[in-house]
Amino acid sequence: MTFKPSRRGLVPPFIAMDVLRAANERERGGERVIHLEVGEPGSPAPAAVLEAAAKALREERIGYTDAFGIPPLREAIALHYRERYGLAVEADEVVVTTGSSAAFLLAFLAAFEEGERVALATPGYPAYRNILSALGLEPVLIEVGENAHFQPTPELLAAAGPLSGLILASPANPTGAMLGEGELLRLALYCQSRGIRLVSDEIYHGITYEEEAKSARAFAREAIVVSSFSKYYCMTGWRLGWMLVPADLRRSVECLAQNFFISPPALSQLAALAAFSCRAELDGHVARYRRHRDLLLAVLKEAGLGRFAPALGAFYLYADVSGVTGDSEAFCRRLLAEAGVASTPGRDFDPVHGGAWVRLSFAGASADIEEAARRLKAWFARAS
Repeated sequence: MTFKPSRRGLVPPFIAMDVLRAANERERGGERVIHLEVGEPGSPAPAAVLEAAAKALREERIGYTDAFGIPPLREAIALHYRERYGLAVEADEVVVTTGSSAAFLLAFLAAFEEGERVALATPGYPAYRNILSALGLEPVLIEVGENAHFQPTPELLAAAGPLSGLILASPANPTGAMLGEGELLRLALYCQSRGIRLVSDEIYHGITYEEEAKSARAFAREAIVVSSFSKYYCMTGWRLGWMLVPADLRRSVECLAQNFFISPPALSQLAALAAFSCRAELDGHVARYRRHRDLLLAVLKEAGLGRFAPALGAFYLYADVSGVTGDSEAFCRRLLAEAGVASTPGRDFDPVHGGAWVRLSFAGASADIEEAARRLKAWFARAS
């Protein structure tokens, strides 16, 4: 008898992780690689978080928690929305998750039926469409560019046909594009009027360079809001995120979470209680990201690249390299082999036009970003 994998598992890879594996292999061979391929802060979790984790290990029993997370953390997250956004959020609306990745899985399963169509921007985070596909949903790619400021609009959605859902991200990965208050309100009203469930990815909130990000919760109580401790709070490996879940989905999400995950990581939850008191430390990282962005922009512009996505938030440069290549995957392989700089091809984020783009993460340590800038400048000079 011949066995075969299910169709659900036949989704494209997350290429950034493939690049990370290749870069790590080169490092194991003794080469120093500068990692610009993964969206991971170069700083560890805040000192207060580390101290809280150490205290919890000494004093707490690290066991299962409620499927929705420990009540003190849910209350702290609700308070965060009241203090930072001025939004009335209650603790029973908060669902703590095993990273934002688990939140998306729970949200898609709870909100949509198999075969329903869910819209998302391209370029955009590849796991959205891959998770949707694995669940038997139809990802509807909304092509966005300079004409739409790299974000969906009601007009683009209207041209996409019937939709059951819309995934928004502001700031967005890989573009750093953001939605202003008026734009987010228009999209929320459009979705409300047509019965389209809005899923708002807000994991890069806090990492903005011109203005504060707005939460979709301000405009749509029925929206599912997803956030995370990974990016702004520098806690990627702690695998902790959260959702704001409307009342009609709460029990479904709870049952799914109980069966899939039992509970989020207990130690991470106890440590994260301290994260909201660390804003000064964390905002210092954001100021550093801005300097990194400006340095890499200057180097790439000097090398002849002239077209970039906005980079108003998050910590990525999404750069058009069509002037030097039509194959961003080959470009990234060369950059890793010849300069020791790992980057992610745009095809990860845009299966249509991504061959002309690459993404560079500037969230690493300043010494690494400065070394990357030197290597990029020298490599482009040799390649020209």
